[in-house]
Amino acid sequence: MTKLTLGWIGMGRMGFPMAERLVKAGYDVHVWNRTRSKAEPLEAKGATLVDSPADLAGVDVLFTMVSTGKDLEQVYFGENGVLSGEKTPAIFVDCSSIAVEQSVDMRARLAERGAEFIASPVSGNGKCVKSGKLSSVCSGPKATFDKVEPMINAIAGAGVSYVGEGELARFCKIAHNVHLGVVIQNLIEIVVLAEKAGVPRAAFLDFMNNSVMGSIFTRYKSNALINLDYTTTFTPELLRKDLDLGLSAGRGLGVPMPVTATTREALQAHFGMATLKEDTDAYLALDFTTMLETVAIHSGLELKSEETPYPTGLEVPAQAAE
Repeated sequence: MTKLTLGWIGMGRMGFPMAERLVKAGYDVHVWNRTRSKAEPLEAKGATLVDSPADLAGVDVLFTMVSTGKDLEQVYFGENGVLSGEKTPAIFVDCSSIAVEQSVDMRARLAERGAEFIASPVSGNGKCVKSGKLSSVCSGPKATFDKVEPMINAIAGAGVSYVGEGELARFCKIAHNVHLGVVIQNLIEIVVLAEKAGVPRAAFLDFMNNSVMGSIFTRYKSNALINLDYTTTFTPELLRKDLDLGLSAGRGLGVPMPVTATTREALQAHFGMATLKEDTDAYLALDFTTMLETVAIHSGLELKSEETPYPTGLEVPAQAAE
């Protein structure tokens, strides 16, 4: 196995299983997370935990999976950041979803330190990672991508797409998440439409999933919609951020996006409905499939769990679960 030393920052719902796949693939992975306890289970599986991002300055390749561009700037350039000292990893691979402008800035500042930067945002959630159905889209210098492609392949079991230089991967990810938002909003609307006509949600979604319109996404979200299981994979706040990024990119490139704009307004209505909840913050920390409740309320429909477990298609193979 390669003697390269890898660094990893970010042990959230996505970061932990992604780093875990690198460890299982035999890489020497050094990990930092703001909340150390979240990373400790990976130490038991072979990772090395460090005390600060600065301790990762000597790795060969540094991976990051954080929530925002501000978080990325902090772990790179902030106090005790990776680049707070004299050493610099040769290659940085960022798997986060950040704005194009932020990515441009990161690339330029890293270049001043002599480092290469690969944008490598991913598609899927934590369960996708574990089941080997995560995918990645990458951009940056082709020769650098070729060096890290085996590592990204170890993370993204469903495949890696190289789309070119610079920040093209960021545009792909923004477009992807815009589509995600539009699909979930429309899926929820037609689920409510079918139920008001008398069709159980499980029956309707099973029909949709087995049709040409079905997808990995509609299948793995069906259980949430059928049984009102709002275990968090992606929050409304993160979806709103991505829709705003998409609309901003559309304005900048002169692309009309009326469907995206309508979806953004529908999502904003969900935030308004959340203010009526006893604990608004806790409610908005649930999965974005809670948007089902907003559409149901607007439609005069009282939702009840159908108590019908539905396979997600993301079941982890026994060998992968070991």
